[in-house]
Amino acid sequence: MSNKTKRIVILTENELRKTLSRLTSEIIEKVKNLENLLLVGIPTRGIDLAEVLEKELSDKTGVKIRRGIIDPTFYRDDQNRVGTRLIKATEIPTPIEKQEILLIDDVIYTGRTIRAAMDALYSWGRPKRVMLLVMVDRGHRELPIQPDFYGKRVPTSKNQSISLRLNNIDNEEGVFLE
Repeated sequence: MSNKTKRIVILTENELRKTLSRLTSEIIEKVKNLENLLLVGIPTRGIDLAEVLEKELSDKTGVKIRRGIIDPTFYRDDQNRVGTRLIKATEIPTPIEKQEILLIDDVIYTGRTIRAAMDALYSWGRPKRVMLLVMVDRGHRELPIQPDFYGKRVPTSKNQSISLRLNNIDNEEGVFLE
């Protein structure tokens, strides 16, 4: 299957911007104390999405939002199926006790990445609360994990894939079904 296979636009650049703005407003509404919030991106696109959300939140509120990275690779229960990849260093900028953590990923599918990310996170301590934000919820959950915030729900078949594209990395922006 080449990259030129039918690609369906799920969110255009403009729709993606509006969705990010809506998600930011939802976070501000749900998290009473933004100084206590830590955005934690899951590699790879979750890291970039966390960066975009950090800027949006700071622009809207004037609050400097902290951001980190958690790589759940070694906590996965399906490593033999997904294989290993280049490990992104985990960076947690603060003790996480009493923090409100917002895990950020581009797409939620089976829920296994999120479960592994939570296991990795809890190896750093016990936060006050852990929430989840994803740009796309594509269904097919194998674990009882649901996002607190999501950009769009897109039912997919198991052989399809969804990609979030961001200008600063991909020189295009949007969400695509491939």
